[in-house]
Amino acid sequence: MKTHALLAQLLLAVTCLQSAQAEPADNRPDWPGAGQLFVGTNYQPYDRTREQIERDIARMKDAGMKVVRFGDLAWDAFEPQEGRFDFALTDWLMDRMQAAGLKVLLDIPGQPAPVWMHHRYPGVSIVTQQGTRLDPAERYMDNVADPDYRRLVHRLAERMLQRYAKHPALFAVGYNNEAGNGMVSYSEADRLRFIAWLKRKYGSLDALNTAWATQRWSRRINAWDEVRLPYIDGPGPYERYLDMRRFWSDATIAVLRDLDAVRRRFAPDKPAISNLWDSAWRKGFDMLATYRDYVSYGAMGFYPGEPLGAAFEATMMRAGMTAPIWFNEFTAGGPGYYGTRGRSRMWAHFGLLLGAQAVLPWTWHSHHGGEEQALFGLIDHDDRPSWKLAEFATIARDFAQLEKLGFPRLQQPQVAIAYAFDNIIATNLPKEGMSNTVRPYVNPGYMKQAHAAYEPLFKGNVDVAVIHLGAEDLSRYKLVIVPGMYLLDETSRKRLRAFVEAGGTVVMTAQSAKVDDHNQWFHTPLPGGLTDVFGLRTNEFFGAGDLQMRLENGEVAKAAGAASVEVLEPATAEVLARFVNVEGQPPALTVNRFGKGRAIYLATVAQAPLLAPLYERLISELNIETGPRTPEGVSARTVQRRRYYVNTTAEPKDVPIDGTQRGLLSGQTWTGTLKLPGFGAELLQSQ
Repeated sequence: MKTHALLAQLLLAVTCLQSAQAEPADNRPDWPGAGQLFVGTNYQPYDRTREQIERDIARMKDAGMKVVRFGDLAWDAFEPQEGRFDFALTDWLMDRMQAAGLKVLLDIPGQPAPVWMHHRYPGVSIVTQQGTRLDPAERYMDNVADPDYRRLVHRLAERMLQRYAKHPALFAVGYNNEAGNGMVSYSEADRLRFIAWLKRKYGSLDALNTAWATQRWSRRINAWDEVRLPYIDGPGPYERYLDMRRFWSDATIAVLRDLDAVRRRFAPDKPAISNLWDSAWRKGFDMLATYRDYVSYGAMGFYPGEPLGAAFEATMMRAGMTAPIWFNEFTAGGPGYYGTRGRSRMWAHFGLLLGAQAVLPWTWHSHHGGEEQALFGLIDHDDRPSWKLAEFATIARDFAQLEKLGFPRLQQPQVAIAYAFDNIIATNLPKEGMSNTVRPYVNPGYMKQAHAAYEPLFKGNVDVAVIHLGAEDLSRYKLVIVPGMYLLDETSRKRLRAFVEAGGTVVMTAQSAKVDDHNQWFHTPLPGGLTDVFGLRTNEFFGAGDLQMRLENGEVAKAAGAASVEVLEPATAEVLARFVNVEGQPPALTVNRFGKGRAIYLATVAQAPLLAPLYERLISELNIETGPRTPEGVSARTVQRRRYYVNTTAEPKDVPIDGTQRGLLSGQTWTGTLKLPGFGAELLQSQ
């Protein structure tokens, strides 16, 4: 091994150790691959013959794959009837994987629940808000709050991990594929569980009535039995709707905590790497406030549409961890059923740039039946390898080279963006429950604003963490951005206050801190609980179209369609910028010194053109690390003094570089300009 490669691995090992020490020790088992990258696949062996499986394993090995994820979506393959377990195929498969040198990410397949469970335990089935009991017609139509479901999934996890925890092929454990997806339920048992949840949360009917604003519109609750589950599709008051969504979030989290307790009992040396879906539109759950209870490494299904949104979602799934991201499901080609050549390789390198460690394409073989029968895998319907298998073999070769050169990229972001499940719910109320008076103000919702706040940082190649303010140590960051946090809970407000007081810099945009923990507007001046921190108050707002904001240095930033502008009333805050095309040129941007830090407020919803010049100034003042400057469509980072570039477009790009540098992926030498082909990636080392 060359000296510089050995040094790189030693440095990375030290970084990994420091990262592990930074996280709770009881949920960070031994590092599953310091200085290692993994290309693998998702595998459904239950519709394959043993002859096909043998051939599949040989092809995986030949392609350079290291890890295979299976078990997901297949509860009845392990337990075909209640209490009758069948592990014969899995025993054989684990042994074959071990013989081939392949590691296994074994999913506990808690969803979907088997048909036999729905038949024997009706409480596992979903009941609609109209009172109709639904058959499990598609995946994830399971009531995870049902006690029988929880008892049986716990037993499944115990039986699987008792059997495989010590198997040499076992690499990691996952829980309930796409946990967070699914439907809420309205059975009488669910209503009673909701009441029990409310009693624990509020303690008394008086507290509940206050939290739910029942003094309005004749909604007072005089007995616990009068409580009903609010409708998921509306209509319904905002306060109780939020609590209903919190209740179902807690039900999902309780299952994940329970399953992780089983892992800690039987396989404490194996990490939990689960394909979670906290932002699933039908239900979702509060992962960012609770992930340390059941997550070792952030993991997700990575099916990118465009780079900015893909990067934000992956960053959100990494949460506040310094550990790498796992793409437990990974795009196998791109848009459409068959994909575009070179696109998967580009996204794999893009993932490494974001801090990924593994890509597991969905899926290995094309499915002949079921819900995804037209989805093409790496092996076609006629059992022949497609060109995609060769592309993932190329990715495996790239990864084998890069894991010796400082990958996976373990990040230490200096910038954080706030996110909260509660806020998503508060700004995405049921359509039938949102009045016309509030609709213009809470829309656009949080995610649109979050992307806008992230965009200048993404284009500037700045590492970012997406976090729940109330669940993280904010002292790790130099800059915290709070875009459109309509509901900013009390704990988050306190931590934000302490962060600024201790010397941090915060940027908040309009529509933030308007409602309290119960989704009611603050009785105090706005932004609620933070007017002294920001040195201003704001209450009124007006609609606006295109805006021009002039900064202190004379620079003019322009943005189209602001939707709403808040009227800022500075007290101790100084005006940094004004709207020059609005009557009276009202304040657009203010800064307030508070304690040792400063709090900056933007009077509009988060918009990239207005935030970009502010970020540029703050990045310079705070000495925030950035990657190399790149043309539009090219992302880049510095990895152990080497420059790593990924062209996310199909068009060739010319990237200015300093001097003469050698491309470690292409083997070419470049002087002055790196010519990146469409979907191309390169790691440059100075000559």
